[in-house]
Amino acid sequence: MPLVSAKIILDDANKNGYAVGAFNVNNMEFLQAVFSAASFEKSPIIIAASEGAIKYAGPEMLHSMVKTLSDSYPEIPAALHLDHGSNLNAVMTAVKAGFTSVMIDASHFPYEENLKITKQAVSLCHPLGISVEAELGRLQGVEEHVSVAERDAVLVNPDEAKDFVASSGIDFLAPAIGTSHGAFKFKGEAKLDFERLKKVKELTGIPLVLHGASSVPEAASKKFEEFGGDLKGAKGVPFDVLKEAIKFGINKVNTDTDLRISFLARVRESIAKDKSQIDPRKIFGPARDYVIEVIRERMRVLGSSGKI
Repeated sequence: MPLVSAKIILDDANKNGYAVGAFNVNNMEFLQAVFSAASFEKSPIIIAASEGAIKYAGPEMLHSMVKTLSDSYPEIPAALHLDHGSNLNAVMTAVKAGFTSVMIDASHFPYEENLKITKQAVSLCHPLGISVEAELGRLQGVEEHVSVAERDAVLVNPDEAKDFVASSGIDFLAPAIGTSHGAFKFKGEAKLDFERLKKVKELTGIPLVLHGASSVPEAASKKFEEFGGDLKGAKGVPFDVLKEAIKFGINKVNTDTDLRISFLARVRESIAKDKSQIDPRKIFGPARDYVIEVIRERMRVLGSSGKI
Protein backbone atom coordinates (compact mmCIF):
# COMPACT_ATOMS: atom_id res chain seq x y z
CA MET A 1 0.00 0.00 0.00
CA PRO A 2 1.31 3.49 -0.77
CA LEU A 3 2.15 5.58 2.27
CA VAL A 4 -0.86 7.61 3.36
CA SER A 5 -1.44 10.87 5.17
CA ALA A 6 -1.63 10.47 8.95
CA LYS A 7 -4.90 12.42 8.73
CA ILE A 8 -6.57 9.44 7.06
CA ILE A 9 -5.43 7.16 9.88
CA LEU A 10 -6.26 9.53 12.71
CA ASP A 11 -9.63 10.67 11.43
CA ASP A 12 -10.83 7.08 11.77
CA ALA A 13 -9.28 6.82 15.24
CA ASN A 14 -11.03 10.05 16.22
CA LYS A 15 -14.36 8.87 14.84
CA ASN A 16 -14.18 5.48 16.56
CA GLY A 17 -12.52 6.37 19.87
CA TYR A 18 -9.13 4.69 19.75
CA ALA A 19 -5.51 5.77 19.36
CA VAL A 20 -2.72 4.87 16.96
CA GLY A 21 0.90 4.57 17.98
CA ALA A 22 3.45 6.86 16.37
CA PHE A 23 6.62 4.81 16.75
CA ASN A 24 9.95 6.57 16.51
CA VAL A 25 12.53 4.66 14.50
CA ASN A 26 16.30 4.88 14.47
CA ASN A 27 17.42 1.98 12.29
CA MET A 28 16.26 -0.88 10.08
CA GLU A 29 15.48 -3.18 12.99
CA PHE A 30 13.09 -0.68 14.57
CA LEU A 31 11.26 -0.31 11.24
CA GLN A 32 11.00 -4.05 10.80
CA ALA A 33 9.64 -4.38 14.32
CA VAL A 34 6.92 -1.78 13.78
CA PHE A 35 5.66 -3.30 10.54
CA SER A 36 5.85 -6.85 11.89
CA ALA A 37 3.88 -5.88 15.01
CA ALA A 38 1.28 -4.10 12.86
CA SER A 39 0.89 -7.22 10.73
CA PHE A 40 0.37 -9.41 13.77
CA GLU A 41 -2.10 -6.99 15.36
CA LYS A 42 -3.86 -5.80 12.20
CA SER A 43 -3.16 -2.22 13.21
CA PRO A 44 -2.54 0.99 11.27
CA ILE A 45 0.78 2.65 12.08
CA ILE A 46 2.55 5.98 12.04
CA ILE A 47 6.31 5.79 11.54
CA ALA A 48 7.85 8.79 13.29
CA ALA A 49 11.32 10.14 12.59
CA SER A 50 12.96 12.97 14.48
CA GLU A 51 15.37 15.39 12.85
CA GLY A 52 18.16 13.43 14.54
CA ALA A 53 16.96 10.15 13.05
CA ILE A 54 16.65 11.75 9.62
CA LYS A 55 20.19 13.09 9.86
CA TYR A 56 21.48 9.71 11.05
CA ALA A 57 19.88 7.63 8.26
CA GLY A 58 19.52 10.27 5.55
CA PRO A 59 16.03 11.47 4.56
CA GLU A 60 15.90 9.61 1.22
CA MET A 61 17.29 6.40 2.72
CA LEU A 62 14.78 6.52 5.55
CA HIS A 63 11.88 7.10 3.17
CA SER A 64 13.09 4.28 0.91
CA MET A 65 13.23 1.80 3.79
CA VAL A 66 9.75 2.76 4.98
CA LYS A 67 8.37 2.63 1.43
CA THR A 68 9.92 -0.82 0.83
CA LEU A 69 8.38 -2.22 4.00
CA SER A 70 5.04 -0.57 3.25
CA ASP A 71 5.02 -2.26 -0.15
CA SER A 72 5.81 -5.57 1.57
CA TYR A 73 2.80 -5.14 3.89
CA PRO A 74 0.13 -3.82 1.50
CA GLU A 75 -2.68 -4.40 3.99
CA ILE A 76 -1.26 -1.95 6.57
CA PRO A 77 -2.14 1.77 6.37
CA ALA A 78 1.13 3.52 7.21
CA ALA A 79 2.19 7.16 7.39
CA LEU A 80 5.74 8.52 7.55
CA HIS A 81 5.75 11.45 9.97
CA LEU A 82 8.32 14.11 10.83
CA ASP A 83 8.43 14.31 14.62
CA HIS A 84 9.12 17.73 16.15
CA GLY A 85 10.23 19.61 13.08
CA SER A 86 11.95 22.61 14.62
CA ASN A 87 11.58 24.94 11.64
CA LEU A 88 10.26 25.21 8.09
CA ASN A 89 13.57 23.98 6.65
CA ALA A 90 13.11 20.69 8.51
CA VAL A 91 9.57 20.47 7.13
CA MET A 92 10.86 21.09 3.60
CA THR A 93 13.47 18.36 3.96
CA ALA A 94 10.78 15.88 4.99
CA VAL A 95 8.41 16.96 2.21
CA LYS A 96 11.09 16.60 -0.45
CA ALA A 97 12.01 13.15 0.86
CA GLY A 98 8.43 11.88 0.54
CA PHE A 99 7.10 12.10 4.09
CA THR A 100 3.30 12.05 4.24
CA SER A 101 2.90 13.88 7.55
CA VAL A 102 4.85 16.50 9.50
CA MET A 103 4.89 18.12 12.89
CA ILE A 104 5.94 21.73 13.03
CA ASP A 105 6.88 22.46 16.64
CA ALA A 106 6.99 26.19 17.29
CA SER A 107 5.52 25.78 20.79
CA HIS A 108 8.57 27.42 22.37
CA PHE A 109 7.63 30.70 20.69
CA PRO A 110 4.90 33.08 21.92
CA TYR A 111 1.42 32.14 20.74
CA GLU A 112 1.24 34.51 17.76
CA GLU A 113 4.63 33.43 16.42
CA ASN A 114 3.72 29.76 16.88
CA LEU A 115 0.52 30.36 14.92
CA LYS A 116 2.32 32.24 12.14
CA ILE A 117 4.92 29.50 11.60
CA THR A 118 2.31 26.75 11.82
CA LYS A 119 0.13 28.44 9.18
CA GLN A 120 3.14 28.59 6.87
CA ALA A 121 3.70 24.85 7.32
CA VAL A 122 0.03 24.16 6.58
CA SER A 123 0.16 26.31 3.44
CA LEU A 124 3.18 24.34 2.28
CA CYS A 125 1.91 20.85 3.09
CA HIS A 126 -1.84 20.76 2.53
CA PRO A 127 -1.72 21.34 -1.24
CA LEU A 128 0.50 18.23 -1.41
CA GLY A 129 -1.86 16.10 0.69
CA ILE A 130 0.52 16.08 3.65
CA SER A 131 -1.00 16.30 7.13
CA VAL A 132 0.27 18.76 9.74
CA GLU A 133 0.55 18.50 13.52
CA ALA A 134 1.40 21.32 15.90
CA GLU A 135 1.80 21.76 19.65
CA LEU A 136 0.55 24.15 22.32
CA GLY A 137 2.01 24.42 25.82
CA ARG A 138 5.32 22.99 27.02
CA LEU A 139 6.12 19.35 27.67
CA GLN A 140 8.17 19.44 30.83
CA GLY A 141 6.17 17.34 33.28
CA VAL A 142 4.04 18.75 36.06
CA GLU A 143 3.97 17.41 39.61
CA GLU A 144 0.94 17.42 41.91
CA HIS A 145 2.34 19.97 44.33
CA VAL A 146 2.75 22.87 41.88
CA SER A 147 0.41 25.85 42.04
CA VAL A 148 -2.47 26.49 39.65
CA ALA A 149 -0.57 29.46 38.21
CA GLU A 150 2.49 27.31 37.55
CA ARG A 151 0.38 24.66 35.83
CA ASP A 152 -1.40 27.24 33.67
CA ALA A 153 1.94 28.70 32.59
CA VAL A 154 3.06 25.30 31.25
CA LEU A 155 -0.07 23.50 30.09
CA VAL A 156 -2.28 24.16 27.08
CA ASN A 157 -4.96 26.85 27.29
CA PRO A 158 -8.17 25.28 25.87
CA ASP A 159 -9.50 28.57 24.51
CA GLU A 160 -6.20 29.23 22.76
CA ALA A 161 -6.35 25.70 21.36
CA LYS A 162 -9.75 26.40 19.82
CA ASP A 163 -8.50 29.56 18.15
CA PHE A 164 -5.22 27.96 17.11
CA VAL A 165 -6.89 25.02 15.36
CA ALA A 166 -9.43 27.21 13.59
CA SER A 167 -6.86 29.80 12.51
CA SER A 168 -4.05 27.45 11.47
CA GLY A 169 -5.98 24.67 9.75
CA ILE A 170 -3.86 21.92 11.32
CA ASP A 171 -5.02 18.31 11.17
CA PHE A 172 -4.11 17.26 14.73
CA LEU A 173 -2.87 18.97 17.86
CA ALA A 174 -0.49 18.00 20.65
CA PRO A 175 -1.79 19.75 23.79
CA ALA A 176 0.57 19.85 26.77
CA ILE A 177 -1.32 18.20 29.64
CA GLY A 178 1.50 17.20 31.98
CA THR A 179 3.86 14.75 30.26
CA SER A 180 7.49 15.24 29.23
CA HIS A 181 9.93 13.56 26.89
CA GLY A 182 12.43 10.85 27.78
CA ALA A 183 12.47 8.17 30.44
CA PHE A 184 12.57 10.50 33.44
CA LYS A 185 9.10 12.03 33.27
CA PHE A 186 7.95 12.09 36.86
CA LYS A 187 9.41 12.15 40.36
CA GLY A 188 6.18 10.60 41.62
CA GLU A 189 3.16 9.12 39.89
CA ALA A 190 1.95 10.32 36.50
CA LYS A 191 -0.48 13.20 36.88
CA LEU A 192 -2.15 14.33 33.66
CA ASP A 193 -4.76 17.07 33.44
CA PHE A 194 -7.70 15.15 31.96
CA GLU A 195 -10.21 17.94 32.54
CA ARG A 196 -8.05 20.23 30.44
CA LEU A 197 -7.74 17.53 27.78
CA LYS A 198 -11.50 16.99 27.74
CA LYS A 199 -12.08 20.72 27.25
CA VAL A 200 -9.58 20.92 24.38
CA LYS A 201 -11.32 18.02 22.66
CA GLU A 202 -14.74 19.60 23.09
CA LEU A 203 -13.54 22.91 21.67
CA THR A 204 -11.52 21.58 18.72
CA GLY A 205 -13.01 18.21 17.75
CA ILE A 206 -9.85 17.13 15.92
CA PRO A 207 -7.50 14.21 16.69
CA LEU A 208 -5.29 14.98 19.68
CA VAL A 209 -1.75 13.77 20.32
CA LEU A 210 -0.03 12.66 23.51
CA HIS A 211 3.69 13.34 23.44
CA GLY A 212 6.04 12.03 26.12
CA ALA A 213 3.81 8.96 26.33
CA SER A 214 6.26 6.10 26.77
CA SER A 215 5.43 3.82 29.69
CA VAL A 216 8.97 2.62 30.58
CA PRO A 217 7.84 -1.05 30.73
CA GLU A 218 8.85 -2.81 33.92
CA ALA A 219 10.08 -6.05 32.34
CA ALA A 220 12.31 -4.27 29.82
CA SER A 221 13.59 -1.86 32.47
CA LYS A 222 14.54 -4.71 34.80
CA LYS A 223 16.36 -6.49 31.98
CA PHE A 224 18.14 -3.26 31.03
CA GLU A 225 19.41 -2.81 34.58
CA GLU A 226 20.12 -6.51 35.16
CA PHE A 227 22.69 -6.39 32.39
CA GLY A 228 24.49 -3.22 33.44
CA GLY A 229 22.19 -0.34 32.54
CA ASP A 230 21.03 2.42 34.87
CA LEU A 231 17.62 4.02 34.43
CA LYS A 232 17.79 5.83 37.79
CA GLY A 233 14.25 4.86 38.78
CA ALA A 234 12.67 6.17 35.58
CA LYS A 235 8.88 6.24 35.45
CA GLY A 236 6.64 6.62 32.43
CA VAL A 237 2.92 6.85 31.73
CA PRO A 238 1.13 3.67 32.95
CA PHE A 239 -1.22 1.83 30.64
CA ASP A 240 -4.29 2.72 32.67
CA VAL A 241 -3.42 6.41 32.34
CA LEU A 242 -2.99 6.02 28.59
CA LYS A 243 -6.41 4.40 28.35
CA GLU A 244 -7.93 7.27 30.32
CA ALA A 245 -6.27 9.79 28.00
CA ILE A 246 -7.73 8.01 24.98
CA LYS A 247 -11.17 8.11 26.59
CA PHE A 248 -10.87 11.90 26.79
CA GLY A 249 -9.78 12.42 23.20
CA ILE A 250 -6.19 11.31 22.52
CA ASN A 251 -5.88 9.59 19.13
CA LYS A 252 -2.12 9.55 18.49
CA VAL A 253 0.30 8.30 21.13
CA ASN A 254 4.00 8.93 20.54
CA THR A 255 6.32 6.10 21.57
CA ASP A 256 10.11 6.32 21.51
CA THR A 257 11.73 5.65 24.88
CA ASP A 258 10.01 2.27 25.35
CA LEU A 259 11.47 1.02 22.08
CA ARG A 260 14.97 2.19 22.93
CA ILE A 261 14.93 0.65 26.39
CA SER A 262 13.57 -2.66 25.10
CA PHE A 263 15.97 -2.91 22.19
CA LEU A 264 19.05 -2.06 24.22
CA ALA A 265 17.98 -4.27 27.14
CA ARG A 266 18.07 -7.26 24.83
CA VAL A 267 21.32 -6.10 23.20
CA ARG A 268 22.92 -5.90 26.64
CA GLU A 269 21.63 -9.35 27.52
CA SER A 270 22.91 -10.93 24.30
CA ILE A 271 26.37 -9.43 24.67
CA ALA A 272 26.59 -10.39 28.34
CA LYS A 273 25.59 -14.00 27.69
CA ASP A 274 27.87 -14.55 24.71
CA LYS A 275 30.97 -12.39 24.94
CA SER A 276 32.56 -14.10 21.95
CA GLN A 277 29.72 -13.19 19.58
CA ILE A 278 30.88 -11.05 16.63
CA ASP A 279 27.82 -11.38 14.38
CA PRO A 280 25.65 -8.27 14.84
CA ARG A 281 22.66 -10.17 13.44
CA LYS A 282 22.80 -12.49 16.45
CA ILE A 283 22.59 -9.43 18.71
CA PHE A 284 20.20 -7.13 16.83
CA GLY A 285 17.83 -9.91 15.71
CA PRO A 286 16.68 -10.89 19.23
CA ALA A 287 16.50 -7.19 20.15
CA ARG A 288 14.21 -6.55 17.20
CA ASP A 289 11.99 -9.47 18.20
CA TYR A 290 11.72 -8.10 21.74
CA VAL A 291 10.66 -4.71 20.41
CA ILE A 292 7.96 -6.41 18.32
CA GLU A 293 6.35 -7.76 21.48
CA VAL A 294 6.54 -4.36 23.22
CA ILE A 295 4.84 -2.68 20.25
CA ARG A 296 2.15 -5.36 20.00
CA GLU A 297 1.25 -4.88 23.65
CA ARG A 298 1.03 -1.12 23.16
CA MET A 299 -1.23 -1.51 20.13
CA ARG A 300 -3.63 -3.57 22.20
CA VAL A 301 -3.61 -0.93 24.94
CA LEU A 302 -4.26 1.87 22.46
CA GLY A 303 -7.13 0.01 20.84
CA SER A 304 -5.68 0.02 17.32
CA SER A 305 -5.40 -3.78 17.12
CA GLY A 306 -7.90 -5.27 14.68
CA LYS A 307 -8.70 -1.95 13.04
CA ILE A 308 -7.66 -3.05 9.51
